Amino acid sequence: MVPNTRGRSSMPQDSQKPLNRRKFLGASSVALLAAAGVPVAAAQEKQSIRSTDHSSPNESQPGPKNGSLDAENPDSVWSPETDAGGQPPFKYSFSLAHKRIEEGGWTRQVTVRDLPISKKMAGVEMRLIAGGIRELHWHVGAEWALMLYGNARITAVDQHGRSNVSDIKEGDLWLFPGGIPHSIQGLGPDGCKFLLVFDDGNFNEFETFLLTDWMAHTPPEVLAKNFNVPAETFANVPKKELFIFKRDLPRPLDEERRQTEEGTGRVPNSFAFYTGQMQPTKVTKGGSVKIVDAKNFPATNIAAAIVTLKPGGLRELHWHPNEDEWQYYVSGRGRMTVFSAGAHARTMDFQAGDVGYIEKSMPHYVENTGNEDLVFIEVFPTPHYEDISLGEWLAHTPLRLVNEHIGVGEDVLKKISRQESVISPE
Repeated sequence: MVPNTRGRSSMPQDSQKPLNRRKFLGASSVALLAAAGVPVAAAQEKQSIRSTDHSSPNESQPGPKNGSLDAENPDSVWSPETDAGGQPPFKYSFSLAHKRIEEGGWTRQVTVRDLPISKKMAGVEMRLIAGGIRELHWHVGAEWALMLYGNARITAVDQHGRSNVSDIKEGDLWLFPGGIPHSIQGLGPDGCKFLLVFDDGNFNEFETFLLTDWMAHTPPEVLAKNFNVPAETFANVPKKELFIFKRDLPRPLDEERRQTEEGTGRVPNSFAFYTGQMQPTKVTKGGSVKIVDAKNFPATNIAAAIVTLKPGGLRELHWHPNEDEWQYYVSGRGRMTVFSAGAHARTMDFQAGDVGYIEKSMPHYVENTGNEDLVFIEVFPTPHYEDISLGEWLAHTPLRLVNEHIGVGEDVLKKISRQESVISPE
């Protein structure tokens, strides 16, 4: 069973009395101190510094406060006693990001300018109405995307002139390598909303290489020479970028594929990945995970995991040895604690639309603290997903050595699964 600090349990209510984690830790601490010869009264006096309902005079919060923000972030207002200062913030919400609204939809971004710890990755939310087009463009970094709502058509052309035209549904994803020109258009009945992740923390969605922008800044006579047509052919080229604009819906998919693939064919490894058709990589009582990387999506150079935690479920204690982790929370409520060298630890709360970031090799966990499934995305700027769990580490280290460190007893250590849980309970 995974204990829940909100007074809930992953077990049915009729089979398990709710466990207050802080009371349990407090009682255990007093017992250990007493066994070590420390007076119990002194231990209890130390424990009384914090009350379970935060009603002690030393915990009062008189004067101005942002009550609604406090309610969304209880583990910042009242951090677990295991937290220790010095860990920088690792959370930012898309709700705080500037939203650029255009004729065909809107977009907003979270980059290193908003979340300073996010040095290697940046994220964008975009909404396109039916017919809305994110104009033909490209950028230096790779673009990983997940469809959050609705349907869209994507197009791309690789360095050999080979085409990729695909329709993407909710739950599916795509990857455009850096430098590959592409577009996105919302389909019926209500367009789409999607998440974009870039392998560059300094990425700026408002400063990309745009078709209309480039042509507007190229002399007409040069365009005429390039395409072997009269200069007046380009009289209607827009004088400024279109960026996100509205047009008619595209032609049927098969028709557009035949036209774009003529002479050169289709890209050998599709830039689209139909995650909705994929079976979970692992399923436990606590939830499930789908891992998408170069092993099952050859076109990608960005790895990802789509995690679903049931109420009370835990994304087990672990770390990633090969790259930083960028997170996006799709639905539900949860909390994450990140530990760093120097005995620093911090816990922050997350809900839909929030971004989280964990630097390479920093241990962390994510816990569902709500009453519905918690769904979040882990994204890594590397083709290959890698992690090491605390349980897996201890299970494959000599029992005596481990017990000499943490004193839980070898019988307990023998029961640790020799395969990582990924999600608890198993």
